[in-house]
Amino acid sequence: MPRMSRPHSQKISLQSAIRTVRREFAAAGLFSFFINVLMLVSPLFMLQVYDRVLTSRNGFTLLMLALLAVALLAVMAALDALRARLLVRIGRRMDNQTNGVLFDGVLTAALYRPGLMGAQYFRDMDLIRQFMAGPIAAFFDAPWVPVYLGLVFLMHPWLGLVALAGAIAIFALAWMNDRLTRLAQQQATERSVQANELVDRALRNVEALRAMGMGDAMRRLWQGHQSEALHAQCAASERGATIAAVSKAFRLILQVLILGVGAGLAIRQEITPGMMIAASIIMGRGLAPLEQAIGGWRSFSAARAAFGRLEKLFAALPQSDSRMSLPPVKGALSVDRLIAAPPGSKSPVLKGFSFAVSPGEAVAIIGPSAAGKTTLARLILGLWQPQSGFVRLDGAEVCNWPRSELGPQVGYLPQDVELFAGTVAQNIARFGEVDADKVVEAARRAGCHEMILSLPDGYDTQIGNNGANLSAGQRQRLGLARALYGDPRLIVLDEPNANLDGEGEAALAAAVRDIKARGSTLFVISHRADILRLVDKILVLNNGQLAGFGPAADYLPALTGRGRGTGQNKERA
Repeated sequence: MPRMSRPHSQKISLQSAIRTVRREFAAAGLFSFFINVLMLVSPLFMLQVYDRVLTSRNGFTLLMLALLAVALLAVMAALDALRARLLVRIGRRMDNQTNGVLFDGVLTAALYRPGLMGAQYFRDMDLIRQFMAGPIAAFFDAPWVPVYLGLVFLMHPWLGLVALAGAIAIFALAWMNDRLTRLAQQQATERSVQANELVDRALRNVEALRAMGMGDAMRRLWQGHQSEALHAQCAASERGATIAAVSKAFRLILQVLILGVGAGLAIRQEITPGMMIAASIIMGRGLAPLEQAIGGWRSFSAARAAFGRLEKLFAALPQSDSRMSLPPVKGALSVDRLIAAPPGSKSPVLKGFSFAVSPGEAVAIIGPSAAGKTTLARLILGLWQPQSGFVRLDGAEVCNWPRSELGPQVGYLPQDVELFAGTVAQNIARFGEVDADKVVEAARRAGCHEMILSLPDGYDTQIGNNGANLSAGQRQRLGLARALYGDPRLIVLDEPNANLDGEGEAALAAAVRDIKARGSTLFVISHRADILRLVDKILVLNNGQLAGFGPAADYLPALTGRGRGTGQNKERA
């Protein structure tokens, strides 16, 4: 059967998000036009005062000029404030355009890059939004630099040459700032990310670290990453601060030079004193965006690096598809010449086998450690894609099913049960709309209704991050209830009894019987004899190959005859 066609696909990127706010950017550019035109009010006022008012000694003219200048500068301030608010809203809208895709993208990337620390990508989005809200204003003003320099040239070529030389020098300083700080800034970011990742992993494994005295070793590793990050950050900051100081001093020197040249030209009566003052002010305004760019270069570099990381993430994601809806899941699953490896690995874990399961059948997957059991479970669920071959659900490749439609029809209990901060009911209902009847039904099917009622607030009990307020067995039983919520037609349980006591084992066995009675297709990874007696078929994996597949009755005598050995195999699996 050929792979399903994809009728429509759309690639998401930050550049496409920027295109959605191009009208807002155009509005910010329009505001910048009027702001920079009104920036000429101050030098024109000084020109009129020195060349007209002081010579005519007309107080009324001075008053009218002052009132007009104040009014125009007030308008300029209002436009500047409006532009600032508009830029803030541009950043927020870009965030709104991309945050959903970013969240989904980080989740997708985590499937293919185990151990991915996705929090860095959200910090990157914050950096871009912060850059949009402030430092980017200098880039709207930068195109006006030639205009201001041209006005200075009109007053006198010598004044224009001084201003032009200053602009070239400040631009060179900005270029040097980028060249001297970019590598150090990148190194600082990379080391900081590594330090944060180490902290996140340490927090997730704090009990093991404390129990085995690994805290000091982890602290030394973290301090090493942190020290390298600080060293690179200090190097970038010191170089940037040096260039900023040189730029500031150079700008003051330019002010002296242009006033000196202007005074000389005024003495020779080639320009008026007012033109000398106006040229100084206009030059200062013309060079201001360049100096602001140097001052905000760190923000620009950080935003540019963040933009690159996010674009790389988006580019690596599969395209967002608009797939045709498929009929409700019946549960027929077939595997055809399946070859698969974990993401990032080229060595196959599953090595070319086939089998088929009818709707409503219960299959136990057994085999030694590293046989490929969990890999097969992830392929059955469509979480990973095979290198070659097919995994089909009701005739369609499972990875091509619309995930938003397939998800509610699938139940999954992974080896490591992760619960989220919220109530027991919210976790069972998968954080969708809580249907009280369905939540209680799922809890009863999982055999944990009475356990939940014994909690302080029953189904409304706050369980904390990752179920911190629950025992491992309670988390696993709630995870089973979540897997059964909504009566899914395809259910995969990966070592569901790893943390269960006798009561939990009995509840699990009852849940398996209930799943079979309802006609759902079940895959369970387990070596427990009481579970193996309940399934219809047993699938045996060994070194990634299909070592056996058939009715459970054909395998039970040999498996249960090993007595405790079967339990030992379970521990190794």
